[in-house]
Amino acid sequence: MKEDYHISVVINTYNAEKHLEQVLQSVKDFDEIVVCDMESTDHTREIASRFGCKIVTFPKANHKSAEPARTFAIQSATSKWVFVVDADELVTPELREVLYQVIHQPNCPAGYYIPRKNMFMSMFIRDFHYDYQLRFFIREGTTWPPYVHTFPDVKGITKRLKTNKKAVLIHLMDETMHQYISKMNEYTDNETEKKRQKNYGLGALLWRPLWRFFKNYLLDGSFRMGTRGLIRSMMAGYYQFVLVAKIIEKRYRD
Repeated sequence: MKEDYHISVVINTYNAEKHLEQVLQSVKDFDEIVVCDMESTDHTREIASRFGCKIVTFPKANHKSAEPARTFAIQSATSKWVFVVDADELVTPELREVLYQVIHQPNCPAGYYIPRKNMFMSMFIRDFHYDYQLRFFIREGTTWPPYVHTFPDVKGITKRLKTNKKAVLIHLMDETMHQYISKMNEYTDNETEKKRQKNYGLGALLWRPLWRFFKNYLLDGSFRMGTRGLIRSMMAGYYQFVLVAKIIEKRYRD
């Protein structure tokens, strides 16, 4: 059936007017665009309406991230295939073309990890390292855990999308260190709830930050970014230290 090859783009938003018009322009040629808004107070809904998006609402309540609204947003789409795009990510024409190609292939996986190019300190982390995100999958049966930094649960086989360097998501977010540290505090609070049963101790306090620094700096190639890369890798290690410390603290306080 022709509908088996339709793709819905799903975008979760909350006060996302900064990049939204640019993002919607990059996805306008997909079969459907669903904007799941968490009661924005800026011009987010107005911009989405101007592009003819299907707009659904998920209560903001006390949620700190989009993850609690992800499953609702995904199931609000009507196509067989869903591509989850954040409100600060651009889809290149080459990526769109590849996605329509892969769903026509026999024995196509149920989901794909999509390569994403990120920024740090006003510099794109170039082709030596992509951040792969499980964002493209069959809608039916897919759910998303309500915790930050999680991937969806897809029924079936998932694979990394192997393609050319132009077929990527482009992440426009370029946080200041102040913003990064503030968000780190929110994200580690959220992850603490998800991982509170972990029996972390002194070993985890030492090993997890050191491993994350090593992976980020050497294996992922951040050393090629000079001072920026060193800072990026140290912050990745520090994130793990804060997370483990909060989990241990919660165990002591409980």
